[in-house]
Amino acid sequence: MKITDIRCHLMQAGPPPHTGWSATGTSALASSRNWLFVTVHTDAGLVGTGEGSGWPRVVATAVDDLRHLLLGEDPSHIERLGQKLRVALMGHGQTGVVGMGAVAALDTALWDIKAQALGTTVANLLGGHTRTRIPYYTHAADVTTAQAAVARGVRAVKIGGLAQVVERAFAVRAAIGPDIDLMVDLHGPPWLTAADAVAIGRALEPLNLLFLEEPVAPDNLDGWRRLRSSVALPLAGGERLATLADFRPFVEERLLDVLQPDTGRFGGLTQMHKLAGMAEAHGLLMAPHSGSLGPVAEVAAVHLMAALPNALVLERMDPDWPGRAQVTQTALLAQAGHLLLPEGPGLGVRLDEGFIAGHPSQRNTGLAKGGWNAGTEDQTPHTQARQPRAYINRNQSLPDA
Repeated sequence: MKITDIRCHLMQAGPPPHTGWSATGTSALASSRNWLFVTVHTDAGLVGTGEGSGWPRVVATAVDDLRHLLLGEDPSHIERLGQKLRVALMGHGQTGVVGMGAVAALDTALWDIKAQALGTTVANLLGGHTRTRIPYYTHAADVTTAQAAVARGVRAVKIGGLAQVVERAFAVRAAIGPDIDLMVDLHGPPWLTAADAVAIGRALEPLNLLFLEEPVAPDNLDGWRRLRSSVALPLAGGERLATLADFRPFVEERLLDVLQPDTGRFGGLTQMHKLAGMAEAHGLLMAPHSGSLGPVAEVAAVHLMAALPNALVLERMDPDWPGRAQVTQTALLAQAGHLLLPEGPGLGVRLDEGFIAGHPSQRNTGLAKGGWNAGTEDQTPHTQARQPRAYINRNQSLPDA
C-alpha cells in the first residue's frame, strides 16, 4: 500500500455559545477559530483523516509543503515517516506548534489508515482498551451555564479568565455542590505574574479543585516553581507545548500534576503516547487539551485515552457551534458525562467535504476581551499585575454543607 495523495480541508468554525475564559464568555474563538482537516489517500482505496492545529491556516501551508515527502511511501511505517517529517522541519528552526501541528495531522491520518487496514480501532493499536467510556468536562462562564452542564449529565466543569475568577469559582462551587469536579483556568491574556498567580491559587484552595490550569505562562519556569512550592492544588498545563523536550522540565521537576498536550498541536498520537509513558513513570496524569479543536482531533483523543492507564479527563466544548455536528458524517456519542469509544475500524470518522468547503477560512487570529485591568485593555500587555491587588484575596466563605 502506498500514499497517493494528501489533501487539506481548511474551514472557518463558528463560535461556541460561551466559554469559561471570561466572565462574559467572550474569547478569541468568537471570530477566529479555524479547523484544518487532512486526508491521506492510498492506492488501496483507504483514506486516513487527521487534524492539525497550532495555527491552522499556517499549518495548512506546512502540510502542503511536506506533502511530496510522503507520496509513494508505505503509510504503515508511522514512526519512520514521523522522523522523516521532523528532519524536514529542521531547516526552519524550532517551528513549535506550527510544525508539530502539521506532523500531528499527518500522523493521526496514518494511524487511521493502519487501523482500517487491520480492521480494528486506533485505540486497539495503541495498546488495547483500558476503558471504552471517556470522562469529559466542559466550560462554564457562570452559575447558570455550570448548572445547565450538570443537568445534561456532565460531572466536571471548568471556569476561567481573570475577571472576578475567585468570586465566580466560589459561586459555581456553591451552585453545583461538592460531588461535581471543578477546575479553574487562569491563562491570559494577559498572563499573571507569579505573585498574583500564587495569591489567586491560595484563595482557590478551599474549593478542592480537580486542577488549576496555566496560572502562569508556559515559558515562565521560575513562576511554575514558585507555584509548585506555594499552592496546595494540582497544577495542569501544556497545551502550548510542541515536543517531548518542551515537557521535560515540567515532568522531571513535577511542576505539573496533569499534562494537557493538544491532540492537534503535539505531533499526533505517536508523540502523545510517548508523553503518556513519561507521565506514567513520574506518577502524572493526562488530560488532553481540546478547547479550540474540531471533531477529528477530539475523536483521536478519545482513542488515545481509551488506551492509557493514566488518562484523567478530556476537555470538550459542550455545547459548541451547531455546525460542528455537520463536519463529519458520524458523531461521538455522549452519555452521562462520558464519550463512548467508536467501534468501527480506524478512528471511525468521515468528513463531509461539501460542508467544510461551504465554510472557507476568513481569519485565524483574534484577541480575547475582558482580562486586563480596567482602562488598560487597549494597551494589550502580554503579562500584567492585578490591580487593585487587594481585590484578589477578599474574604471568601465556603457554602454550607
